[in-house]
Amino acid sequence: MNDVHNFNAGPAALPKQALERAQKELVNFDGTGMSVMELSHRGDTYDRIHTHAIKKIRKLLEVPDDYHILFLQGGASLQFPMVPMNFLDSQATYILTGAWSEKALAEAKHFGKTVIGASGKDGNYKQIPALNQISEHAQDSYVHMTSNNTIYGTQWHAFPNTKAPLVCDMSSDIFSRRIPVNQFGLIYAGAQKNLGPSGVTLVLIQDAFLQRAKSGLPAMLSYDTFVKSNSLYNTPPVFSIYMLGLVLDWLEESGGLTEIENRNKAKAQLLYEAIDESDGFYIGHAAQDSRSNMNVTFTLANDALTSVFLQEAKEAGFVGLNGHRSVGGLRASIYNAVPYASCEALVDFMKQFKNKHAEKGATV
Repeated sequence: MNDVHNFNAGPAALPKQALERAQKELVNFDGTGMSVMELSHRGDTYDRIHTHAIKKIRKLLEVPDDYHILFLQGGASLQFPMVPMNFLDSQATYILTGAWSEKALAEAKHFGKTVIGASGKDGNYKQIPALNQISEHAQDSYVHMTSNNTIYGTQWHAFPNTKAPLVCDMSSDIFSRRIPVNQFGLIYAGAQKNLGPSGVTLVLIQDAFLQRAKSGLPAMLSYDTFVKSNSLYNTPPVFSIYMLGLVLDWLEESGGLTEIENRNKAKAQLLYEAIDESDGFYIGHAAQDSRSNMNVTFTLANDALTSVFLQEAKEAGFVGLNGHRSVGGLRASIYNAVPYASCEALVDFMKQFKNKHAEKGATV
């Protein structure tokens, strides 16, 4: 089968090197005669896989020693209620920058009082709130934010220094750049964008914040359970964690986070220039100062022309360019494993499509 250009928003492209290594080891891992998926999660062989992944995370992300690294399940969607269940006391502040932060807020309301510290909703989430626009409150248990907004194509390029512990959903841009981990009380991220296949959720939690967690919670919904068990309280998603380790090996071999950040910026710049230089044929959704380096969102003159674009793109080998069903339009998700060459190919296609359809854009 011919290679395709994979711009899916998630599950998303994985490094070919990691997939090929997994393929090689699939039925006989490390001479065991078994697949990773057949190993006991209590055995020494899997323990090495588990420990390797944790060490790579701590090294590449420069995670301080006072942070616990956890592997959970349920995706970011389970973290939406789990965070307030563990930490919401008097109230929590939520910063709204898109659909996922709205969902996190909706879940938190089940557990206590919430307030909105800033919101881009009135502007159709085209812009990230300015840091000096964020309202905090003395009684906040924590402040919650979403670092990158896949649906709207916006991203925080600097993080607020909050008085209360800062909690962040980094599902769609973790490991795409260097981040100041010590600025956060808790970070969570579903793996299926930059870290590996779906099935595992990474959580980084500062020990001082963990000490504030409520007691008496159901075991599977308590962070303390997973800290004390090294994320082995129940059977973990062993294959997903194994793949996560392989992806991080690839990331390290590629030059680490500084290099991958430079690559991601270059890919994003290439696409945004094609949009900006199209004389209005393509219209970017996000304000320029809020543009995401992970999800490039844009529209055409009408839905009919968008449908033609998607059909011709599919025929040309491009996958996953349709915008989220809630907003429509187009979206190119350019996570770590999406090569620069795929972005070059997309830009070439966009230019050819414009030349072909510019005159009939209003009537197609």
